[in-house]
Amino acid sequence: MSEANETLGHRTVTASPPMTGHGSDDVDEVEDFRVELIDLARIGGVALAAVGALLFSSAPQPVLLAFGAVALGIGAWPVLREAVENLRERRMTMELSMTIALVAALVTGEVFVALVIAAFVLVAELLEELAVARGRHAIRDLLEYLPRTALVRGSSGTVDVPLEELRVGDLVLVNPGGSIPIDGVVVAGSSYVDEATITGEPMPAGKGTGDIVYAGTINQHGALEVRAERIGRDSTFGKIVEAVEHAERSRAPVQKIADRLAGYLVVFALGSAALTFLLTRDTTATISVIIVAGACGVAAGTPLAILGAVGRAARQRSIIKGGRYVEALWAADTVVLDKTGTLTFGAPAVRRVVPANGASAASILETAAIAEARSEHPLGRAIVAHARSTGVSALESETFVSVPGRGVVAGLDGSEILAGSRSFLDERGIRLDTLAAVGDVAASEVVVARDGVALGSILIADALRDEAVAAVAALRQMGIRTVLLTGDRPESAASIAGQLGVDEFVGGMLPDQKADHVRSLVAAGRRVVMVGDGVNDAPALAEASVGVAMGSGTDVTRESADVVLIGNDLSQFVDTVRLARRTRGVILQNFVGTIGVDLIGIGLAAFGLLGPLLAAVIHVGSELAFILNSARLVPAPRRFGRDLGR
Repeated sequence: MSEANETLGHRTVTASPPMTGHGSDDVDEVEDFRVELIDLARIGGVALAAVGALLFSSAPQPVLLAFGAVALGIGAWPVLREAVENLRERRMTMELSMTIALVAALVTGEVFVALVIAAFVLVAELLEELAVARGRHAIRDLLEYLPRTALVRGSSGTVDVPLEELRVGDLVLVNPGGSIPIDGVVVAGSSYVDEATITGEPMPAGKGTGDIVYAGTINQHGALEVRAERIGRDSTFGKIVEAVEHAERSRAPVQKIADRLAGYLVVFALGSAALTFLLTRDTTATISVIIVAGACGVAAGTPLAILGAVGRAARQRSIIKGGRYVEALWAADTVVLDKTGTLTFGAPAVRRVVPANGASAASILETAAIAEARSEHPLGRAIVAHARSTGVSALESETFVSVPGRGVVAGLDGSEILAGSRSFLDERGIRLDTLAAVGDVAASEVVVARDGVALGSILIADALRDEAVAAVAALRQMGIRTVLLTGDRPESAASIAGQLGVDEFVGGMLPDQKADHVRSLVAAGRRVVMVGDGVNDAPALAEASVGVAMGSGTDVTRESADVVLIGNDLSQFVDTVRLARRTRGVILQNFVGTIGVDLIGIGLAAFGLLGPLLAAVIHVGSELAFILNSARLVPAPRRFGRDLGR
């Protein structure tokens, strides 16, 4: 019997507790339990009163009516109170229509019927509240991954301090196996930290002096001393929790439609009841018409479905910042993708080694690593990293000269080593006619020569993420048009687009041009989702119907986005779109089902084929069916923070 706003049933849905501690969480749980006990007592009292009315049905009518009125006034008070409030606000709700039905049944002497209907309504209210509470607790479980206290080093030693009393600059000690309570910088110690809750990466990250650690992550081995820099809601984990809390309180546009539909159904039911009475003069049939109609399937089921979707998305490591973005995601027909850091790893990596003049791939890689060992260029660092990962050892050069934008010249044991572009080596007299053509427009070529002889070339490119091709294919299977926008040169963009199988691509774009392109798609009536990770993507994210930021992106990108993926797995985005569409399906089922049950029920009741009791059973049964249908989206209560990382 609920309104599609923050009040569900007769209990107000409150926000999750603050990030500064768990005390309010415990208080809320105690309050929930207390309210549930009161609800059970009301249901039991009304049920006993119904049994009493049946056993003493031969009692004088005035006595029986007074008994029923008192029992309803006490037992069904939450429903009656809400009906009075709705009447004052001139809002037509199911609480108001059910109150009219209860009063009508009581006035016509159907005391037993009125009490049984009230018991059914209270049971439905309680089950609805339990479903909503389950959704709230699933979101609230995020806080379980933060400790309640922190060990702080002070002038008189270490002391256990409640989390809400921590201050920026405090030195926090984190023992092995402990949860890190704040964002900060390691000032002493070394360890490995499980950062899956923040980055989505399954492998622990090594941490030492000067490294940054995040709240909500787990210190695995050594002890760390961390200087607090961001606390509570200012921390990275805090912003995740705050985003989910905000989403829990927000209303999707479809909830307003549900409100209006619920009101229309109530008006239709009351109008049908009035018409039934005028045509038949049958009071029982009239009461049955009012009782059988129920708009709770849409009024309560819609916000519960949105709440469940937000919670389940967070369980899948996708933070949706509001219910309206769930709705925008399920309506999306175009997805615009940035390349670097979104579809690719955002860092150059060796793709292939092409030998020449009889040299081996290993010798080319070793020679290049010697030349690039002291280089700061991204291509040079990629070569050195690849050499180390493949077990190729390389000495550091004795001499080193870097020619910006061209290449490097290094010396070792009297040998001169060159690594750079073809034009760079050609200018130094190196014959290049024996080198094979690159054949890969998306790759950068580093030619390697030693003592005047070209040994071969190394092709370096920003590699596609493993899941990128499958993610694009999945989006296209859902009927979503995919567009690649990148600042890379057009020929490189064409190569990447071919590997991905996107519907459209544009290369050589500046940040403002990306934003203009997204704006033009929206203006053309497309419902656009923009996925990116860099500062240059922020303007385009803001122009899209929904902006999605990769978890590895910048703070600016995450702040401007409507959805944040924890980690860098694009398949999470695909799962989020699927979840949004599933949510739409559940809400549509509730809409169609509620209208269908109401129309059939009203018709049968108007013709006298449904008595008040059977009408109440149909009303409550259909309401619970649609609420439970929405509750399927609510994740089971578990260690929520841990689920974010795994």
